[in-house]
Amino acid sequence: MERALGHLAFIIPITIAAIYFLLFMLFNSLRLATLIISVLPLASIGGVLGLFISGEYLSVPASVGFIALWGIAVLNGVVLVSAIRERRQSGMGLDESIVEGAQARFRPVMITATVAMLGLIPFLFSVGPGSEVQRPLAVVVIGGLITSTLLTLVMLPAFYRWFDSESELKNNES
Repeated sequence: MERALGHLAFIIPITIAAIYFLLFMLFNSLRLATLIISVLPLASIGGVLGLFISGEYLSVPASVGFIALWGIAVLNGVVLVSAIRERRQSGMGLDESIVEGAQARFRPVMITATVAMLGLIPFLFSVGPGSEVQRPLAVVVIGGLITSTLLTLVMLPAFYRWFDSESELKNNES
């Protein structure tokens, strides 16, 4: 287990750096990549709380759960930021883009998170062989999705105005 956690300590930073690089390639913006990568701590809060409430401990399966959770959280962030950015690029104002983009992507973000949570609920109640692997993973993902989805839908649109590079460019041109 110590060896596996040692490998994860090496793999997790590389994974986060790879996600950040892919986000940069997707949006061609360090600012938007930083905005989306900021959902990782929001997701992690729920995963840690889930482990604490359930009495589970940080293990290799729980660590793998964090990686899966981060993937879903980043996906939801990409969906939301893409919708806002599309509206900005079409010439819509910043506030209107944020409100309309968040409204348009509320349902897809909620459905993605809900389906992932519902799919893991049987793992929470497993008692047979393998349950020691399934339960911590499910606890982390479900707890993290609850916080990350709520915080992503509220905080990401609010933070978008600070990370919007187009409004900064327009201010510099004036």
